[in-house]
Amino acid sequence: MTKAVFTTKAESAYDDRPWEYYHFPKQYLGQAENTVGDFIVYYEPRRTSGDLASRGGRQAYFATGRVVAIEQDAKRADHFYALIHDYLEFDRPVPFVEGVHYYEGALRRPDGRTNKGAFGRAVRPIRDQEYDAILRAGFDRVLADLEPHAPPPADTLQPFLGVAEEPQEPFERPLVERVVARPFREVAFARKVKAAYHDTCAFTGLQIINGGGRSEVQAAHIRPVAADGPDSVRNGVALCATFHWMFDRGLLSVSDDHRVLMAKGRVPETVARLILPDGRLKPPEPAHAMPHPRFLAWHRKEVFKGS
Repeated sequence: MTKAVFTTKAESAYDDRPWEYYHFPKQYLGQAENTVGDFIVYYEPRRTSGDLASRGGRQAYFATGRVVAIEQDAKRADHFYALIHDYLEFDRPVPFVEGVHYYEGALRRPDGRTNKGAFGRAVRPIRDQEYDAILRAGFDRVLADLEPHAPPPADTLQPFLGVAEEPQEPFERPLVERVVARPFREVAFARKVKAAYHDTCAFTGLQIINGGGRSEVQAAHIRPVAADGPDSVRNGVALCATFHWMFDRGLLSVSDDHRVLMAKGRVPETVARLILPDGRLKPPEPAHAMPHPRFLAWHRKEVFKGS
């Protein structure tokens, strides 16, 4: 097994759904097969599509996931799918180079410039240390939220009775183990969704900040984790507590054209009046963070109590 970088464009010509699968041609089959059972990071290049003139891509690593299997594309014999579990988007996109530091050593030429030949490969193996460094950079603010307080001064840690012992390095679980655990994922998902909606309820446009300066908006999964919903911003929406409760219980939903739907006779008029005047979901930023139609369709079918 080995870790790798998977490159995907915002408007990819491939059938990519990064939270579910990665689509690639046969030339990368060997490299992709080596990742089965291990973790990858997604990278978005400068070009947003196959058009050589296209620009606007982040040139950054933006998410991680675990490859669980490789399957052949039933429609295109020379293409394959890498099936992805444990998908999670970074709190911040990580540029491939920061200052003079390249997160992938293979991308740096001996003269310090970028190795464009290596950059051209859509699937690139990376070392465990490189993967860990990208994760730490992508989740730096989540880690800051979750890190325990600094340890007490060294003199308070001396063993009793004056017995000298060699100083021990504090044990730290590998970061990837923390990333797959629910507490970490919940914080990362919430930060990502609330940032996309600028801490504002997408149904009402309300932004409520508490006395501690924190937003009271909540990050709602459209398709819950318990129902195999991914921790993707495209499976999330920022909602005030009451609207979150009503959305989870099917009293509210969202159409494919982003109209807020209400279960007839189940939503009090006082609540309905709070919905934005145009009756539509407040769009997130960037635009490609908009809820995916597959998740909205699932919610309308499995949760919504309207007709």
